[in-house]
Amino acid sequence: MHEPSPTSALPGGSPRDDATQARLHAGVASKGSDYRPRTRHLDADGRPKFTNRLILETSPYLLQHAHNPVDWYPWGDAAFERAKRENKPVLLSIGYSTCHWCHVMERESFEDLEIAAYINEHYIAVKVDREERPDVDDVYMTAVQMLTGRGGWPLTTILTPAREPFFAGTYFPPRDGARGQRRGFLGILKGLAESFAQQPDRVLARAAQVSRHLAQRSTTAPDDAGIPGDDAIRRIVAGIASRYDETWGGFGSAPKFPRPVVHQLLLRHGRRANDRRSVAMVAATLRHMAAGGIRDHIGGGFHRYSTDRRWLVPHFEKMLYDNAQLAVAYVHAWQATQDSQLAAIAIETLDYLRRDMRAPDGGFYSATDADSPVPGRADDHEEGLFFTWSPAELAQVLDTAELAAVVAYYGVTDAGHYEGRNILHIPRPAEDVAKTLDQSPRQLQATIASAREKLYAARSHRPPPLRDEKVLTSWNGLAVSAFAIAGFALDRPEYVEQAAQTARFLLTKLRDRDGRLLRSYNERTARHPAVLDDYAFLIAGLLDLYEASSDPQWLRDALALQQQQDRDFLDAAAGGYFLTGKDAERLLVRQKPDYDGAEPSGNSVAAHNLLRLAELTGRDGLRRTAERLLASQSAALNQRGIAVPLLAAALDFQQDRPLQVFIVSREAADAKALTDELRRQYLPNRVISIVTESDINDRLALVPGLEDKRARGGRATAYVCEQQVCQKPTVDSNELLRQLERVTPYTDQ
Repeated sequence: MHEPSPTSALPGGSPRDDATQARLHAGVASKGSDYRPRTRHLDADGRPKFTNRLILETSPYLLQHAHNPVDWYPWGDAAFERAKRENKPVLLSIGYSTCHWCHVMERESFEDLEIAAYINEHYIAVKVDREERPDVDDVYMTAVQMLTGRGGWPLTTILTPAREPFFAGTYFPPRDGARGQRRGFLGILKGLAESFAQQPDRVLARAAQVSRHLAQRSTTAPDDAGIPGDDAIRRIVAGIASRYDETWGGFGSAPKFPRPVVHQLLLRHGRRANDRRSVAMVAATLRHMAAGGIRDHIGGGFHRYSTDRRWLVPHFEKMLYDNAQLAVAYVHAWQATQDSQLAAIAIETLDYLRRDMRAPDGGFYSATDADSPVPGRADDHEEGLFFTWSPAELAQVLDTAELAAVVAYYGVTDAGHYEGRNILHIPRPAEDVAKTLDQSPRQLQATIASAREKLYAARSHRPPPLRDEKVLTSWNGLAVSAFAIAGFALDRPEYVEQAAQTARFLLTKLRDRDGRLLRSYNERTARHPAVLDDYAFLIAGLLDLYEASSDPQWLRDALALQQQQDRDFLDAAAGGYFLTGKDAERLLVRQKPDYDGAEPSGNSVAAHNLLRLAELTGRDGLRRTAERLLASQSAALNQRGIAVPLLAAALDFQQDRPLQVFIVSREAADAKALTDELRRQYLPNRVISIVTESDINDRLALVPGLEDKRARGGRATAYVCEQQVCQKPTVDSNELLRQLERVTPYTDQ
């Protein structure tokens, strides 16, 4: 078992009291005999020379820094009280466990004894996991963007003891001249510390000015303009389409990020406007991504983003939120196009999550790192090493026929595509490759399938990338949606059961004593009050699970969480929701999220939830709350369109007058033919309740639209209704399809 060395005083730091030192010793001891300290500062026995307060945390990211020689504090009053007491500025460093440049800055600066000593002597150092504390990250990321015009991680901010920022940036090289940069981290720290000591009034005035600007940006007033119309949706779609890459798919130039929120809006627009181009842009983008190196062709799932236009060379980390949203995008694109290959990619992605990212208790882990350990070289890591191949490595695993097929199909070359190694991708159609190999396409696919199994087995013996094993409520809510939506659409009951298992875990383990949600779970401990995203994403998942399973308990849970969200997060004056609850820690500002990026905005998802709940339950109060939210975001919809595509999709749902679809049968099995018709259709403008007659009376309090719905003549019967007015009941799947095709066309204005 590793313990801190008895002489582990931090360079430049104040002596520790015995109680603190004992807590740190106990923190290391609690990690067990297999614990391997993440630091290059080890004594002759392999024990860490340094240990700081982060050893007492549960965040994988904070624990990565627990043996830096920097005297790190976690975010909290203790750090800022000490800063005030000693009149020192605060170095705030924000990142996450699978962040490549966070690792680089750790190795270059936070493990450097000279830099650590200077930090410990002149600053109070605070480390934050942005995934555990998105509220803290959101405030200071806004400051970075405001001061520098850009953002990213690691996020580096210098604060006053009152938590006000007066300097901000992202990654900095360690010293002047390093990596070709004129100013390095140590030089910047020295200059800022001198300014804080010698010109305190100027620094404090600067910090106060930044804080005022932050407050102004976060303030919203009621918008009298009302809810935008269809013209806002058309402008946003046009703006997105203008950035479309006709050659490789995707939007904009390199680097290219998956952004499933864009796909949702385009598919909706394509259906409602009968616009084939909108659907084609989504389908082509997803096909190019599936063929590119951004997809893990051996293990499944997608990497974070592509560094080039053609989706070939990725940044190799994998995130739960990307893969959950992309699985849904592929399912919806399959429904819109009936291209079975798109459905196959969704299945592959979800199977990857179940196999490699599922925790034993039903939740899903957060991410895997971009960097991989180098075999035989302790503490040495290379990006992408786990996922890439040399021709010699392939030849060691595959037989002659498999090797020939893999080389041709996956574009393998002697030179490789990245650091002399090959990123498997599909540069040519399978039919062309089969002709080259004088095989049928079916023979080729069988050979590739056999080869993939062997390559996966061989790869599993490599040292894997680090896996961040914390479970986040919001990202797991996205996973619940993914498994529920795919399970229903593709008729895979095991996916619906996975969604239910994950939902049960979240509703059981990530609650406080008062029943409110918590955000993060790791090492059997749930921590941190939930933010808006946690509530909104989980509610969405529960609604998807209700529609997929027909179990009314999920709808009850969704309604209960919505009530909690309204009580704690609603902006009663202006509409919409704040990121943090009313009794959460008071930060410089209380942000109201409105950007649909790699993750959707909590307000955008909340708008969808409210509208869906209103249609299911008939509760007009929920609809009015949704409409106030949309009205409060009218400026974003009208002026920042491409920043809020999912919010525009919620507006589209509201403008399209959604359908209520009820299928009633004597026995559940009787509804299969009608339900199968629903599965295949891309229907973004509907809510679904599938029930047996015996269940109706118990469900009327939840779904009053079921009143008077019966199986006609003993046969499963479908009712398609709009604003509680129903079309003719039908037992015929073709007639059901005709009724489902109704949309409210866009206005001509």
